[in-house]
Amino acid sequence: MNNKPSEPNNDNNSPFPGRNAQRFWLILGGVLLLLLLFAFATPNNLSNSNSISLNEFVDHIKDGEVSRVVVRGGQDVVITLTSGANVTYYKERETNLFSVLQTYGVTDTELNSFRYEERPGDNTSGVLFQLMVAIVPTLLIFWVLWRMMRSVRTGQDQALSFGRSRARVTRDMERPQVTFADVAGCEEAKEELKEIVEFLKEPEKFIRLGARIPKGVLMVGPPGTGKTLMARAVAGEAGVPFFSISGSEFVEMFVGVGASRVRDLFERAKSEAPAIIFVDEIDAVGRHRGAGLGGGHDEREQTLNQILVEMDGFETGTNIIVCAATNRPDILDPALLRPGRFDRKVVMDNPDIKGRGEILKVHTKGKPLAPDADVDALARMTVGFSGADLENLINEAAILTARRNKKAIGMSELTESMDRVTMGPERKSRVISERDKVTTAYHEAGHAVLFYLLPHTNPVHKITIVPRGRAGGYVLPLPDEDNFFYSKEYFEDTIAAALGGRAAEEIVFSQFTTGASNDLEKVTYYARSMVTRYGMSDRLGPRTFGSSNGAIFLGREIGETRDYSEQAAEEIDAEVHRILQTQYNRAKTLLSENRSKLDALVQFLLDRETLDRQGFEELMEGKVDLNGLPPIPDISSNGKRPAAAQ
Repeated sequence: MNNKPSEPNNDNNSPFPGRNAQRFWLILGGVLLLLLLFAFATPNNLSNSNSISLNEFVDHIKDGEVSRVVVRGGQDVVITLTSGANVTYYKERETNLFSVLQTYGVTDTELNSFRYEERPGDNTSGVLFQLMVAIVPTLLIFWVLWRMMRSVRTGQDQALSFGRSRARVTRDMERPQVTFADVAGCEEAKEELKEIVEFLKEPEKFIRLGARIPKGVLMVGPPGTGKTLMARAVAGEAGVPFFSISGSEFVEMFVGVGASRVRDLFERAKSEAPAIIFVDEIDAVGRHRGAGLGGGHDEREQTLNQILVEMDGFETGTNIIVCAATNRPDILDPALLRPGRFDRKVVMDNPDIKGRGEILKVHTKGKPLAPDADVDALARMTVGFSGADLENLINEAAILTARRNKKAIGMSELTESMDRVTMGPERKSRVISERDKVTTAYHEAGHAVLFYLLPHTNPVHKITIVPRGRAGGYVLPLPDEDNFFYSKEYFEDTIAAALGGRAAEEIVFSQFTTGASNDLEKVTYYARSMVTRYGMSDRLGPRTFGSSNGAIFLGREIGETRDYSEQAAEEIDAEVHRILQTQYNRAKTLLSENRSKLDALVQFLLDRETLDRQGFEELMEGKVDLNGLPPIPDISSNGKRPAAAQ
């Protein structure tokens, strides 16, 4: 049995639909071309005869060289000369040949000297020409009218379909080949959604116990954690129609269109129930009501009201599940989040070390890996990476392997791609002066030494002075395991280590550079968060300052509600300054006391440029011999090297 679908009708508005319309216009064009060829052809003209003028014709008659004259069709005059040659002369159809010749002085005797005949000519070209004049304008008028009627019908169809939903529907025959097996790193979320799929497949199993199908499932998580991929997996697992649409596709500039599209979407889903509706980026229409400039008449709010009614209105038992995804759950309307609408909130956060390992195995499946490629070690190094980041990491490693003409992805390509994803590509072409290179080495060494000395910081996995992205160099501290809670000591040690670069510059060069600008931004944020968010200030006590429940459509800083006095604001600033200054003095003290470690690390970096965790810890423990390395170059203006440890 042939299940091949019929070919679509590409021109429903044409009187000759589909491919018949193409054939019709091709045949019509061919007929017109043939008519043109017939119309402009001159079969009556003797191509082997020479055309002459009227004066030449008169001269031939007066010289007695004309033996016969034949007029065909009243226009073509064929003249046979005494020499046997034929020449032609063309005259107007209405004129009399003898009258014209007499006007030019030909006598009656000369006219009687040759034989004269009149024959009916082949007037096909004239008839066809007249037909062309009559038919072609008629066809053009018909074509213009047809195009106008077609455009009117198209405009009417567009007007009628303007309020229709633009959701893409996926059924069994065209279901995507993404299943739960392709989604790794979020087992709890998969279990929640597996129940939804199971309910749609076997509703009797739950109805027997009096269970009610959830109306909606809201997937919440930062960008790149796989919310849309999970929706594709639900579509691949469920044996029901799957309607997918973006939240921004509901809203148009015309009032009422969004609500109309919501009604049409749910009507389509009800007609094919049981079904699943997936709304991506629902925060585009699900924001808090009353926050827009248009008040209750805002188009976005009308759309949201219609969604609320469709999800849990007077009509019940529709057997439709709504799945939605967002990375801004804080701005959604509370009516949208209550039970009966989105009954379940599935949190899809950045994966832990086990989840990262599973995600890396999914993305490395089918790719050649070298024996030294350790996926588990890479999972430990990629703390804070999302699923999208890990996919990009593997892809960058594969591209880098192909660029190096290797046949398998090695650990060096994986770590290099991690640096590319985190910091950007190496800037090997950047010309760095010796002064800047030494300054960068001391700056990064100041960070690394403090990360090694302070007990509550993360260990250093890599330190380099090679420019990458916008950074002249960097230190990469990574935890050995995932941390979900942070102590006051962690923040204090991290602030001190982040200020180590500026402290090292002051100790060695007695001056500062702009290299610490990003460090200052981070430590200021940490210190202010300790005071205003985490209650880690002994002076201000266990309370928070400020609230983020401001206007939704305003910026984060502008929309923050200030719930403290001017005196409290001054105390907050003073406490933040105290924390930063205390940790900066602490960083300078530790680096001064461990100046030998600082200089040894700088000497090694200037020669090797990059150091991994094992080499860094061996260097800090004094297990590396530096005698063969060149000394630190002189970059001071007075001819002296940076002051060495005493």
